[in-house]
Amino acid sequence: MELFIDPDADRSVTRQLYEQIRDAILSGRLGPGERLTPSRAVAAELGIARSTVTDAYESLAAEGYIEGRAGGGTAVTGGHGPYPQSPSPGALAPTPRSAALQRYDDDPQAEAAFDLRPGRVDPDLFPAVVWRRCLLSGLRRTSAQYGDPVGAFDLRAALSRWLTSSRGITLTPEQMVVTAGTGHAIDLVARVLLSPGDVVGVEEPGYPPVRELLRSHGVDAVGVPVDEHGIVVDAIPAGTRLVYVTPSHQYPLGVVLSRRRRLELLHWAGRHGAAIVEDDYDSEFRHTTRPLEPLHRLDRDGRVIYVGTFSKILSPALRMGFMVAPMTLVPAIIAVRQAIDWCPPSAAQEALTVFVDGGHLGRHLRRVRAAYTPRFHRIHRELLDRLPAGYRPLPAHAGLHLAVVGPDTASQDDPAHTLLRHGVLVASLRRSYQDPGPVTGFLVGFGALPTEQTAAAVDTLATGLTALTGR
Repeated sequence: MELFIDPDADRSVTRQLYEQIRDAILSGRLGPGERLTPSRAVAAELGIARSTVTDAYESLAAEGYIEGRAGGGTAVTGGHGPYPQSPSPGALAPTPRSAALQRYDDDPQAEAAFDLRPGRVDPDLFPAVVWRRCLLSGLRRTSAQYGDPVGAFDLRAALSRWLTSSRGITLTPEQMVVTAGTGHAIDLVARVLLSPGDVVGVEEPGYPPVRELLRSHGVDAVGVPVDEHGIVVDAIPAGTRLVYVTPSHQYPLGVVLSRRRRLELLHWAGRHGAAIVEDDYDSEFRHTTRPLEPLHRLDRDGRVIYVGTFSKILSPALRMGFMVAPMTLVPAIIAVRQAIDWCPPSAAQEALTVFVDGGHLGRHLRRVRAAYTPRFHRIHRELLDRLPAGYRPLPAHAGLHLAVVGPDTASQDDPAHTLLRHGVLVASLRRSYQDPGPVTGFLVGFGALPTEQTAAAVDTLATGLTALTGR
């Protein structure tokens, strides 16, 4: 541990060293068996006499805090703590704007018999062996210097080719920005396009983290209703500068933005000089129908910013995503990105480049689709058959979750809380609304649920709902 001395203190240097080491032992910062730095090295580091250090060590040994070990060296003895210590509250306070923000997932590491939260992926499907080879290959190619703020050119080129073939999007590598995920991409957009007080239209219900992120910038995130055809374009408020949508698989309800609404939204943006963020977070997983054309493909004016992530395709642990931006925004994005964190991590970029260019991404997607689609059909069928009266899953065609709504007469308690007590983790539908009213429902994710556990999971879920309704 690092030791410090204050030459102006009213205590001797020996006493200062003694108290620092004793306090570290009592607080648990130095645990039983940990070796202390040799006295000669401490004396040289601090520029003091070695005898000063040995005097402090002898006092600690005399009180049983440390002991000499056979073969040399001094180590901490056991039985001294750590004693619980409460951190000081601190004198600083967040701004009212940041203090008003709410977390979406209060405990991301929570565990239960069945984890049915949306956005969870099956870790067993991660191509660990292939990724390890790509990472080692990438490390050999990684530069020791800072990189391009928008990402390595080779990766941007690889992602551009992949999007062109998989989404039919026309773009150049210069439009591609490598990000740390969807939230990071939207944060960059907000920084270069929005000012405090601007109005942004977000889906109602919608994805709470994006709503909170926008509010952290002082933006007025106004909810725009969603019906069976997607966002209601006619309900977008006047003066809106940007609209955030999830057209391929609306979060959380699962509806697909109809082609007619897509064209209406593009025409609206053109008339009002507004931007659109198209969050295509899990359209790779289509289970029943063919996908509609991305908004970006239909855009003729350069108003759509296309955002994607590898959190569902590969793993959220990678923290990798991308954004396709109009060229008019790229210089500002470069400057902002460099000011925030300079550039994406080079090793991960090189590994992903090898993964995409080597054809591994395409093979991986075929594998995970073959796993997730049967899970989708199985859990949808089980929910229809086993849920208590009044509860039903909403129609869906894609993604890794289903929305379940309950009867209007259901308890006003949030089902997510009751289900957790029964050993099932789900996400609250109510928290997806800015004005939830009497909404009763929850989101069921099936990505991390093995197919053979589906019936047991839904049975447990149904038992919890029965207890909630008192039937």
